[in-house]
Amino acid sequence: MKRVPQITADEAAALVKDGDTLLQGGFGMTGNPVHLMHALAEAGTKNLTFIGNNTGEPGLGGGRLLRNGQLKKMIGSFFTSNPDAVRAAQLGAVAYELLPQGTLAEAIRAGGAGIGGFYTPTAAGTLIANGQETKVIDGVEQVFVKGIRGHVAFIRAWRADTAGNLTYRMTEQNFNKAMATAADLVIAEVEEIVPVGAIEPEHIHTPGCYVDYLVQATLTPEDLGMSVSVSAGRRVDEARLNMAKRALAELQAGDVVNLGIGIPTLVADLLTPEHGVMLHTENGMLGIGPAPTDGGGAMQYPVNAGKIPVTAIPGSSYFDSADSFGMIRGKHIDIAVMGGLEVDEAGNLANWAVPGKPLLGVGGAMDLASGAKKLIITLTHTNPDGSSKIVPACALPITALNAVDLIITELAVFAFPEGKLTLIELMPGATLDEVRAKTSAQFAERLG
Repeated sequence: MKRVPQITADEAAALVKDGDTLLQGGFGMTGNPVHLMHALAEAGTKNLTFIGNNTGEPGLGGGRLLRNGQLKKMIGSFFTSNPDAVRAAQLGAVAYELLPQGTLAEAIRAGGAGIGGFYTPTAAGTLIANGQETKVIDGVEQVFVKGIRGHVAFIRAWRADTAGNLTYRMTEQNFNKAMATAADLVIAEVEEIVPVGAIEPEHIHTPGCYVDYLVQATLTPEDLGMSVSVSAGRRVDEARLNMAKRALAELQAGDVVNLGIGIPTLVADLLTPEHGVMLHTENGMLGIGPAPTDGGGAMQYPVNAGKIPVTAIPGSSYFDSADSFGMIRGKHIDIAVMGGLEVDEAGNLANWAVPGKPLLGVGGAMDLASGAKKLIITLTHTNPDGSSKIVPACALPITALNAVDLIITELAVFAFPEGKLTLIELMPGATLDEVRAKTSAQFAERLG
């Protein structure tokens, strides 16, 4: 039986060389090999290419390497959560490459499986696809993505046996499972190490053949950053609550639903078990329940895509990010409810970037917008300057083409029957004249 060497975090850090490409697991600080990353920060290793969903938080995880000037390039999905990453990109101190979250996960899985690359409809027709090879497959434009591998992978698991078999806890699989397959050298930071045979075969998520070294390190609340505890309750204005209620009316018992940040998160607060809806989060959970009421945080509970602790309802399941986005692209998500910056007459969506600001935070928006069976966009009808968000043609960077099925604002509900933008409902307190005055797009009317 294979026996995986157990080493210290400092010894693990010494195995990373200047100029290496480093894969780092974790979603935010959940499932983040923070002790290995901090040991690497102490080692001072330079000119690293960092690959991960995001660079941790300021001074935590990859954020500590960033502050030290140890990264020459970062490749990931959502860097805007770390102000240091935004600043470094703006100053040109660190090169960066942005990939949709599902594309990143699948590229790592492909690299680990010895697959050179793949085609995906995600990001087709967007800035992310500029300069990339594309091909029309079964009538759908798709973008070629090369598989990703690294020299070293730092991952975090909850339990390992002495043969290197790993088990992850709750939503801590995220990018760890795929990254364990996609590097020349894989070092797993784990909460505990047990004798071989102590983990039942059906509970092993990563077989030991992928793991080269184990490092035992105890997780503390301080290691979890913003996810350590439940945020305080928020006050919600009536207009936003009405939009959430209208979105809720579109959900049917048995639906699998993904909710974006902002107004869509309010839908979760309105759901009850009687609705029979299963909420999906792209970081690896199906069956999200309400926020914990006992004050517990990410040490005790899974987290959602907003990195906020949640509970698990009966029938919930956990999986990794690659599987999660496979559900999305494979049309196994019935409805996605997302926020938006603009929607146009053709049903194009813009919700991820504003010109003049660094394009550092695409996350899972492109995957969801093009992959869900039905896409509902909730947004305020106008910008602060009074200009319409429902426009003839999107001026902001596109998230997905011809993807929107329903628009809900505080004033109106629009659909796209026969592909034409159509006003189908007025929201409480709104008038038809007001909607006409505040909408720059041309639309048909089917009220009543």
